[in-house]
This record gives sequence, C-alpha cells and structure tokens, in this order.
Amino acid sequence: MKYSIGELMVVAAAREIQDEEVVFVGMRLPMLAFAVAKRTHAPNAVGFYECGVVRDFPSERLLYTMGDTPNIEGANWCTSTNHLMYLMQSGNVNCGFIGGAEVDKYGNVNTSYIGNYEKPAIKLPGSGGAADIASLSKRLLVIMNHEKRRFTEKVDYITSPGTGKGGEWRKKQGLPRGGIGALITTLGVMRPGSDNELELATIHPGSTLETIKENTGWDLKASNKLEETIPPLQEELDVIHSIDPHGFWTGQTGGN
Repeated sequence: MKYSIGELMVVAAAREIQDEEVVFVGMRLPMLAFAVAKRTHAPNAVGFYECGVVRDFPSERLLYTMGDTPNIEGANWCTSTNHLMYLMQSGNVNCGFIGGAEVDKYGNVNTSYIGNYEKPAIKLPGSGGAADIASLSKRLLVIMNHEKRRFTEKVDYITSPGTGKGGEWRKKQGLPRGGIGALITTLGVMRPGSDNELELATIHPGSTLETIKENTGWDLKASNKLEETIPPLQEELDVIHSIDPHGFWTGQTGGN
C-alpha cells in the first residue's frame, strides 16, 4: 500500500486520540489527524480550535487555517480563544497538539529564539497558545520533522515546557498535569521513559535505528519494547484522501 510520510504521521497522531477525549487540535497535520480519529476509532471525540471553534465532527473540506469558513460552518460553538483556554485551565482538555522549531530530550519545545534570546540568530514566531497547551492540557502531542539541528540536547529557549530537566520537574513548577505524551516525527515516535527522558518507541517503516540516532542531537535511547510503527490502514488513508486529495498537507503519496 502506498502512502507518504506525511500520511503516516497523520495516522500515528490520530491513533493517540482516544474516544470521548477533548482535543486541542492545532494547525496543519493535527487537523487531519482529528478527522481520521473521529471517522475511525474515536467518534465521540471533541475538537477545540485555538481561534475559538468547537466541533464534534471534522470539516469535510480541506482547511488551510483553523479559522476557514468550512470550520466555522456547522460548528457546535464559535466563541473566543479565551473561553477555550479557560476550559483547558480547568482541566477539560485531554490532549493538545503543537509543533516546534526545536525539541530536546525532555520534550521541551522552542518556537521563540535560536541562539541567545537577547541577540538571537533567528527570531521565531513565538508561543501563540503553545505554552498554554503544553502547560495545561492533560498530555502534549508534538509533531515535527526529524532533523539533528532541531532535536537538540537542550533547546535554546523553552517556549512550551515538557518536563524541564526531567524527573518531577513539572510538579515542582506547579504544573500538576500534562507533559509530553508522544513526539511524532518523520522517522518514528518517541515517548517519555526513565526520568521522563524521551526514548524511541517505534520506528517508521523504511527508517532505521542508526538513521534516527544520527539525526538526533542527544544519545537517544530505544525502548525495551521498540517496534515498527504500524502502517496506515486503507480506511485511515481514505479519510485523508477525502479531505486532502492532492496532498496539500501530507505531500504526494510515496512508495512506502
């Protein structure tokens, strides 16, 4: 069966969503992941979109931004970002998706600065709602391209906290819930292991442990239960193709 790496990432992300969960959906691939989850194994999941939209079923049309008209039409509630952030602060969001420019071995995500923040080499877009999602949702799901320069021992700036320096760091900082649940990359999936350090949980078909280690900026450990990522099922691909038939978000279908 043919699929692109983008489609594989969407499916891997969708499988992290459980039925009846409230999901802070996020941009790009997570919008498709929510649709796949809803139409396959999580029909009762509810989607929060940062612009203030709440939906209990995904748009059947391709979304370029979460504020597009197809996402407004048929929504359960069109409110403000502030209302949704309040619900998340109250503990009502099970999982939230974000991306990032950098991530480190404890799941801290940087979308602010590359280099010294006083005189950065690169100024990035900043947090948006990412810091809130990472701090207040019950678990964080991160989707990123897997490149050594982006997977670093320690991020230059913590925009969205994972587990800080590891261990019980979140609890000590007054963040009673959350932390990274899964880091979904173009090469595999990582999850917290010993001391809350990320370890490789699954390898995508076509990737190797050696390649993943070479593209990771720390001494990446592999889970004792390391497996191959389960390829997309036809029904999952059908959902993606029905919404994104030309691969705008997922890329053209490859030969995996």
